[in-house]
Amino acid sequence: MRYGRSIRKAEKPIQVRPPRDRMKNEGETAERPDNTAFTQQRLPAWQPILSAGIVIPGFLLIGLAFIGIGVGLFLTSQTIQVLERDYTGFDKDSPCFSCTNPNTQNCTCEITIALSELFKGPIFFYYGLSNYYQNFRKYGVSKDYYQLTGDTKSFKSPQESCSPFDFDSNKNVIVPCGAIANSMFNDTFELYHIINGTKKQVPLDGKGISWWTDYNLKYRNPSFVNGSFAKAFDGTVKPINWPKPAYELDLTDQSNNGFLNQDFLVWMRRSALPEFRKLYRRITEGDYSAGLPAGNYSLTVHYNYPVLTFDGRKKVFFSNVSWMGGKNDFLGIAYLVVGSLCVVMSVVMLIVYAKFKFSDDDA
Repeated sequence: MRYGRSIRKAEKPIQVRPPRDRMKNEGETAERPDNTAFTQQRLPAWQPILSAGIVIPGFLLIGLAFIGIGVGLFLTSQTIQVLERDYTGFDKDSPCFSCTNPNTQNCTCEITIALSELFKGPIFFYYGLSNYYQNFRKYGVSKDYYQLTGDTKSFKSPQESCSPFDFDSNKNVIVPCGAIANSMFNDTFELYHIINGTKKQVPLDGKGISWWTDYNLKYRNPSFVNGSFAKAFDGTVKPINWPKPAYELDLTDQSNNGFLNQDFLVWMRRSALPEFRKLYRRITEGDYSAGLPAGNYSLTVHYNYPVLTFDGRKKVFFSNVSWMGGKNDFLGIAYLVVGSLCVVMSVVMLIVYAKFKFSDDDA
């Protein structure tokens, strides 16, 4: 008999599965958050217990504080001087009525202003428009951000959002394109102080009237080409309603041209409401740094901007400011109303508490 070595195959170990209940408990344990005060929501907490002794005096103190603030705001608002004049020319007896004819070019009109007392400075000069919806969505997106940051590549291919104010009838690119730029306000004003029948021009300061972020961050002019700013706009045309191109908006100050022109920046910041006013100039210089003395004044208006076609109105405003800003009666009235309501509610709650709480104690 021949003996050989017996070879046995390795047997596969038998796997014993734990009971399903045990698997379920292990799964729940694995998904359970750590047993800490934070995860188990055992952190110490404080919750005020609102009682009549806290709520009623609280309402009373808040109401008195609001009334005090409201009185201060309202009285301060009353000290702010505001002068408003409508120069639309809608009425036939208006000095600007003749300028409303669309066939009249380069029309000027004069508005007389009489001041009985000193109009304290510094004075802010605004123009105002009504029934003008700058918040309309398609109007608001109708501009090319790349153009307005000085990217000359977009001078050849403006964004579609500018349509139909992206090309003129000859397929030339409009720079700056879009409805907002095309509709830029272009009335201009000159203020004169009438002294013994002679006119003395009041200096109007137009520097720094735009938002700091718009001038320093949001908008940029294209780089000069061969030492010329105008050559950067070669191959482009001005917006249809503009009397002159962007590089000639201010012939007296080269730094106030292009997309950094102060009037352009003020206009490009859209208003939220259909009736708005925008800063035009400040009166802070020369003999009028302390304000406008009592007397007669003449405001010369170079009437260019049509508004009657959409039933709009044009106004000018002169205003000074205080620590709370411009004139705003609503803010003071709102504080007074809320403060009065708080005081009334505290009295009502005190009556209700006394009626029901005290009767229970007596019983």
